[in-house]
Amino acid sequence: MGKIIAIANQKGGVGKTTTAVNLAAALGVLEKKVLLIDADPQANATSGLGIDVETVEVGTYQLLEHTSKANEAIIETDSPNLDLIPAHIDLVAIELELVDQDNRELMLKQATRNLKENYDYVIIDCAPSLGLLTLNALAAADSVIIPIQCEYFALEGLGKLLNTIKSVQKVHHKDLLIEGLLLTMYDSRLRLSNQVVDEVKKHFSDMVFDTIIQRNVRLSEAPSYGESIIKYDAASKGANNYLSLAEELINA
Repeated sequence: MGKIIAIANQKGGVGKTTTAVNLAAALGVLEKKVLLIDADPQANATSGLGIDVETVEVGTYQLLEHTSKANEAIIETDSPNLDLIPAHIDLVAIELELVDQDNRELMLKQATRNLKENYDYVIIDCAPSLGLLTLNALAAADSVIIPIQCEYFALEGLGKLLNTIKSVQKVHHKDLLIEGLLLTMYDSRLRLSNQVVDEVKKHFSDMVFDTIIQRNVRLSEAPSYGESIIKYDAASKGANNYLSLAEELINA
């Protein structure tokens, strides 16, 4: 039986999509069967794997509307062992469309309940907000990875996200776990980066992944080629970081 992991943080620019795409690709390279669900209207995880967003006809939007089944939305990618449920800009309308629905926070959970039988890992790339899309992802997930960038406002908003996770645990999903906090955009030359690492580890100790994602030019370049860092430059620091994270996750 597989595991569903949401990658969530309401702050933008913390490396959510970078982590979702590259962790999924790294798990695939390590011979795990992986499905990536793009639950962000910006659809960057979709384009980041080389899929033309404009051609998407069935994806996360139809899943949440329950007009299509999950297996109708799944497409293969060029990455080994990695499938994708893509997103499209129309996903931005889903929060308004679901607002009057009963159990609106559970739409994604209901649509994906059988996916764990076919995959070792299902990774959900969340939108940068604490709206209905993210609540759906958290309610559907077994656990959540929270990326935190090694910059000045790193811990800002983290309390709000942790409170949201607690309320999801209380109301919708008592077994939701925090898989870990992932430090991203780390630059060993900057004193601030090291201070943030120390601060996060001091406050959250065993909740923090040992792997730290370092700031890496190749990691920034890969999405513009529609490739994961593993495919774009397997020898890069970014590829090594995400392979290390994948191994840590598998061995947890």
